[in-house]
Amino acid sequence: MFVDTAKVSLKAGKGGNGAVSFRREIYIPKGGPDGGDGGKGGDIVFRADKDTNTLIDFRFTPILTAEDGKNGSGTRSAGRSGKDLVIEVPIGTVVYRLKNESDSLSRVLLADLTYDGQEAVIAKGGDGGFGNAHFKSSTRQAPIIAEVGEPGEEFEAELELKTMADVGLVGLPNAGKSTFLSVVSNAKPEIADYPFTTITPNLGVATIDGRDILIADIPGLIEGASEGKGLGHDFLRHVDRTAVLLHLVDIYNDDAGEAYQTIRNELEKYSDLKSRPEIVALTKCEGVDEDIIKMQMASIFEKNPAAKIYTISSQAHQGVTELLRELKEVCSTNINKAQNHHPSELDKERAQDDQTSVPTISLSENALKDNWSVERLEDGKFIVTGEKIEKFARRTDLGNYASVNRLRDIMKKLGIRAELTTQGAKPDSIISIAGKEFTLVEDY
Repeated sequence: MFVDTAKVSLKAGKGGNGAVSFRREIYIPKGGPDGGDGGKGGDIVFRADKDTNTLIDFRFTPILTAEDGKNGSGTRSAGRSGKDLVIEVPIGTVVYRLKNESDSLSRVLLADLTYDGQEAVIAKGGDGGFGNAHFKSSTRQAPIIAEVGEPGEEFEAELELKTMADVGLVGLPNAGKSTFLSVVSNAKPEIADYPFTTITPNLGVATIDGRDILIADIPGLIEGASEGKGLGHDFLRHVDRTAVLLHLVDIYNDDAGEAYQTIRNELEKYSDLKSRPEIVALTKCEGVDEDIIKMQMASIFEKNPAAKIYTISSQAHQGVTELLRELKEVCSTNINKAQNHHPSELDKERAQDDQTSVPTISLSENALKDNWSVERLEDGKFIVTGEKIEKFARRTDLGNYASVNRLRDIMKKLGIRAELTTQGAKPDSIISIAGKEFTLVEDY
């Protein structure tokens, strides 16, 4: 079964908690802190695979969860990182993150997987918390502070499959697209003498002069398809990446020019298909009077004087070879960059950086310059937002007073506490950062 859209819930792994531990061995009465760090939570990674051609698996597994990181332990033993969840998807899969904004659902592009083996981290696992060995200093010999692991990213995503092909067949229903594909390739689409026989895209490989051409048979379009009528957007996306459009027009149309223009209007309203190279083929021309063929060609030329028009009969194999040679030449000169993209050295370096870099939590100069904001709610609660301070908060163990006091100290050094006081915060005011709530001052 061909499925080209799917919605999934993603939950990356939670980071492991850091440990509070002290070295205790015979003859070493004050061994000092030796709590290890927690392991990183597993990422959710999508990988393009040439042997996968549908998103149907996501209909049966709509929830994807990566492994959590393990907690740290004594003797500075770090917890094991959670295993990444690697999911294979078809080449041409586009991944969007769904967000609710102002009572409307928006989509944020996360990845566009266009070549075999390409990988993208879709949901990142949380970092592990530091153990108390990390906080030892000359003035703090026995810290009892340890961080909790950060939660992994959790959200809903929408997947779309855009077929990767050299040639996209377009035309009104029953224009002969499936017949043409079955004749020039080994594809076996459903064929019948009625409209909308094809309800899913079909792919076939045609070989001409030693060169393979990947052809996508797109279900028939109707007027209003660009607004979603008929099969509409469900299948227009599949011609997005093609190098050339082969526009098939039935010779038996009352007016071939009007049939041609109907499809052109829909293509012009959708994406950048208006400027895509196009070849027109009048189909079912076996036994048709030459005057009728000339009349129908003239009707198309009235709509587009620069049109390249071929006359073919797929069943009689008339004009098919010449048409395939023309398609081969156009594909060679106008090949879609997206479908022939290969990772450059810069791409590889960036991908490696994404995989290996781990944000460092420290009061560095950059952290002190971090942007943050304070909002006072009507109930007297204060909401503090900011990338760095939220990261500190997520790794704070609210059940450990020393850990909470550390967060208060960080807020003071960043100037957040002063701003809270300016806005009227009192010692017992509730402060909320990244969902963690605590009072401004410990003792009051």
